[in-house]
Amino acid sequence: MASLTQPTGPAHTRILSIGAARGDIDVPNDDIVGPIDSSDEWIRQRTGIVQRRRASSDIGAVDLAVAAGEEAIVKSGLDRSEIDGVIISTISNVAVTPSMAALAAHRLGLTPAAAFDISAACAGYVYAVGQADALVRAGNCKNVLVIGAEKLSDVIDPTDRSISFLLADGAGAVVVGASDHTGIGPTIWGSDGERWDTIRMTSTFAEYRANPTEVAWPTLRQDGQTVFRWAVWEMAKVARRTLEESGIKPEELAAFIPHQANMRIIDELAKQLKLPESVVIARDIEMQGNTSAASIPLAMHALREEHPELSGGLALTIGFGAGLVFGAQIVEIP
Repeated sequence: MASLTQPTGPAHTRILSIGAARGDIDVPNDDIVGPIDSSDEWIRQRTGIVQRRRASSDIGAVDLAVAAGEEAIVKSGLDRSEIDGVIISTISNVAVTPSMAALAAHRLGLTPAAAFDISAACAGYVYAVGQADALVRAGNCKNVLVIGAEKLSDVIDPTDRSISFLLADGAGAVVVGASDHTGIGPTIWGSDGERWDTIRMTSTFAEYRANPTEVAWPTLRQDGQTVFRWAVWEMAKVARRTLEESGIKPEELAAFIPHQANMRIIDELAKQLKLPESVVIARDIEMQGNTSAASIPLAMHALREEHPELSGGLALTIGFGAGLVFGAQIVEIP
C-alpha cells in the first residue's frame, strides 16, 4: 500500500503586521436618535459610543477588506507571492457565493492563494487567526492574510432600538507567518447554539423572497439584556481560561483587546479579570462603533498607532457574538 506524506511547518507563528480601513462617514449619535426615539445621552450611558464610522453607499465590505489587506501586506515586508492563504471573516458578503476572500485575493494580487470566508460574527477574527496559525504550523501555508470585514450599515433598520445604533463599517487585517518563538497562543473557542436566536436576522432571505410585500428586508436584532449578561459572565470565564492555558498572568499582559461590543461590557470584563493599571485597554468603540468581525483588528491597529511602545507585548483578545459563538487567544502585538 502506498504511503502518504504530510507537509510540516514551523513550530511557532506570530502576527507580522496589521492594517485597517474605516468607514468614510462619521455618524454622531444625534444623527440617528430620531427614528429610535432616543438621545445622545442614552446611547453614551448604555454603550459608550459617541459616534460610529459608516461607509458611503458606493463602498462595499470587500473594498474595506482590500484597503485593510493592502496595508497589512505592505507592512509585512513580504512579497505577495509569499502569501498563499486568505481568510476573511464576515457576515457582510453581498452574495452567498462566491466568497469575498477570492475576490479580495485577486484584487490584492495574491492569486493563486487559497481563499475562503468564515461566518462566526464577532468572534470570527479570532477564529480566523486560529485557523491561520494552524495552517502555517501544519505546513499548508507559508503566510496567511486574515481579514475581518463588515458593512453592517447594509443590514440596519434605523427604527430598531436593540442593535442598530451600535453598528458600523470597517475592516482590519493581519498577516500571520512563521516565528522563532510563540507569538500566537492557544485558541480557546466554542459555541452555545441554544441561544442561536439571541442575535438574529428578522427573517430569512427565503421568507423575504416568498413574500416581499409583507416581509421586510432582513435586518439585525438582538436581545440586549440576554447578550449583555452572557458576554459579561461567561466571557470572563473564557478569558481566565485563555490566560491559564497560555501560561500568562494578567500582570504580564501589555493590552486587553476585546470585541468592541459595548463599553460597559469591556469595563466589566476588565474588572472581573482584575487587570492592573499597566494593561492598556482598547476602547475603540467610542469613536468607531461595533464592527463585528472587524472590531478586534481595528482596535489593535488604533492601539498600536496610539501606543507604539506596545509592539512586542502580549494582548489578550476575545470575541463573542451571534451564534452564540466565542473565541479568545493571547497574541504578540506586531
